[in-house]
Amino acid sequence: MSAKDFNTKHIGAAIREMFERYSLTGKFDEATLLASWENLVGKPVARNTRRLYIRDKVLFVQMDSAAMKHDLTYLKDGILQRLEAEFGKGLINEIVVI
Repeated sequence: MSAKDFNTKHIGAAIREMFERYSLTGKFDEATLLASWENLVGKPVARNTRRLYIRDKVLFVQMDSAAMKHDLTYLKDGILQRLEAEFGKGLINEIVVI
């Protein structure tokens, strides 16, 4: 039997298809966002981030430093634009700094 006899796909395409079939694309993107937080906001912000989670398309960011919390409040729109550029519109609609 040759490779043409089998239904072959590129592994990346197969994984994307599986995510779409089982409605996991959003959860995968959320996990990727959380894992790449330091790359998105930089080391100083990431070091002072105590907790980071997503609920109902809202990204909650809990900070250790009151000063960093204040700064991050003003940077929310820019971070949201970066997230939309990286993951597409609709993954995160709002950022709440707590």
